[in-house]
Amino acid sequence: MNMILKLPTPSNINYYWNFGSLLGLCLMLQILTGFFLTMFYKADSSLSFTMVVHIMNNTNSGWMIRYLHSTGASFFFIFCFSHIGKAFFYSSFYFWKVWFSGILILLFLMMEAFLGYVLPWGQMSLWGDTVINNLISVIPYLGTMMVEWLWGGFNVADPTLIRFFSFHFIIPFIMIFVIFMHLFFLHENGSSNPLGNTLDIDKIEFKKYFIIKDMITIFIFLLFLIMMSMKFPFFFMDPENFLLSNPMVTPIHIQPEWYFLFAYSILRSIPNKLGGVIMLGMSIIILFFLSFFNFNKLKTLKFSMKKFLINFHIGTFLILTWLGTKPVEYPFTLVGKFYSIFYFLFYFIL
Repeated sequence: MNMILKLPTPSNINYYWNFGSLLGLCLMLQILTGFFLTMFYKADSSLSFTMVVHIMNNTNSGWMIRYLHSTGASFFFIFCFSHIGKAFFYSSFYFWKVWFSGILILLFLMMEAFLGYVLPWGQMSLWGDTVINNLISVIPYLGTMMVEWLWGGFNVADPTLIRFFSFHFIIPFIMIFVIFMHLFFLHENGSSNPLGNTLDIDKIEFKKYFIIKDMITIFIFLLFLIMMSMKFPFFFMDPENFLLSNPMVTPIHIQPEWYFLFAYSILRSIPNKLGGVIMLGMSIIILFFLSFFNFNKLKTLKFSMKKFLINFHIGTFLILTWLGTKPVEYPFTLVGKFYSIFYFLFYFIL
């Protein structure tokens, strides 16, 4: 009761704080829809694509469950990136235990999404897995062995699909544990507020007011999720993945899902393979170190300047995402190099 319903909460927090409850709802929806999909799915390279078609065409409401699952994954990342953006703007990363557990959840979410993208066994599933897993081979001594272990052989095949399905099934339960730790650390310190102070002079209980406030955004989200799943289910999907995987035919442009494109653009901007993989990893790992950076100057900046810097970083993220959809050719490669530099300068110049 004290940790949840009676939790003292700043009375002036705005709707940016609602992304946490939306993320919790997204996780529950993903686990529920994923559970129903596992009733019909088979982790077999000769049957997986056929079983996805079977789910879509021959099972009651199977198409709806599958589209809720795939569209819900994209909303999961939209809310996750927005949640992190809120932490940037209001300097919430000073609560280092909350911040560390939150970024750990992001890493698990990215692993889970990548594993799930392979399971339909379409063209982009096969080739995306081939390209991304091959990046691990740059690790000295162990890289090739790790790739072969993940694949279960020397190429992406049936053992790969079985491994990925097993990992895709187990990671959500690990995420739930880390999320409980995240909430425990959050409620140990209490929520921050838009003013950035930690005084207890203006706090109210979480129940009633904030629950109703969360219900408003949850209702709007469910409305958008159902609308997107029914009317625009292909909005976040790659057309190549509606083709059966074929190891003899390489897609013209291999790319991951949209939520990985910003890191994919950074990877492509580095001519050296090892350097590209290091920068790819650093684009996420650098978030862990935010709590130790000296942002005292940022606190003294004018609000308009701080707002400009954060918005510029958001713009950089969106442009890198857009560049990830483009072929590796001029001028996209040149623009990608510049914006990759801007991405990391945001963290170091401040």
